[in-house]
Amino acid sequence: MDKEILRIVIIATGLVVIVGMLFMAYLKDKKARDMSLYDDLDANDDVTTGDNDFDVVPLGSSSSDFDAPVPVHDKADKYFDDDDQEDDYFGQDDDSEPEPRFVTPAVIQFSIITKTDGYFNGADLVEALEDTGLVYGSLKIFERLDQNRLVDFGVASMVEPGTFPEKDLEDFYCPGVVFFMQPGELDDAQAVFDDYIDTITAVAAQVDGIVLDHKRQLLTASTIQSIRQSL
Repeated sequence: MDKEILRIVIIATGLVVIVGMLFMAYLKDKKARDMSLYDDLDANDDVTTGDNDFDVVPLGSSSSDFDAPVPVHDKADKYFDDDDQEDDYFGQDDDSEPEPRFVTPAVIQFSIITKTDGYFNGADLVEALEDTGLVYGSLKIFERLDQNRLVDFGVASMVEPGTFPEKDLEDFYCPGVVFFMQPGELDDAQAVFDDYIDTITAVAAQVDGIVLDHKRQLLTASTIQSIRQSL
C-alpha cells in the first residue's frame, strides 16, 4: 500500500475515534444534566400530580385578593381567646361542682297555714280532711289508711299536743295543720307521696290556705319533684 494512502487512512481513523469520544462525552454530560433536573423536582414536590403544599392562584389575581396563611396557634386563639371563652365552649369550667343530690328526710312534713295571721275553725278543717278520705284515729289525729288498715301518713293540728278534739269543733281554732309521712316505712313511697300531695292540695284549696314545705317555705313544683325522685 502506498505510504500516502496509509497516512490518510490513519488520520481518518483517528478522526473517527475522536468524534466518537466527543459524542460519548456529550451523551454522558446530557444524562448528568437530566438526572440533576429530576433530582431537583423530587426535592421540592411532584408538581404534575398536585401533591404539593401550595395553592393555585389564578392568573390576574393580586396578592391582596388572598388572605395570608394563619399559623396553627393563631387559629386556636381565634376560637379560644381567653379562659372565659373556653368555659363558654365547654359549658362549665373544671372547678364547678355539681349540685348535691337531694336527700329524703326521714319524716316529710308539709303544713297548711292561713293566708293571714288568723286561725282555721276546727269544724271547717275536719270537714275538709274528711272530704279527702282521711279518718279520725285513736291518737286523735287524722290518718290515711291503706287497704290493710295501716297508716300511710297522718295530719296533726298546730295546737299542743297536736290533737283534734272529739267534740265542740266549732269552738276549736288552730293556725294550721301538719301533714307527715315516713317514706322509709312504706312499701311504695312514691305512690303514697303522690296521694300525700293530692290530699294536701285538696285540703288547702277547700280551707283557702297556704302550703309550706319541710323548710317552712312555700311549696314549689321543683321541691315536690326533687323529693319524689329521691324516694
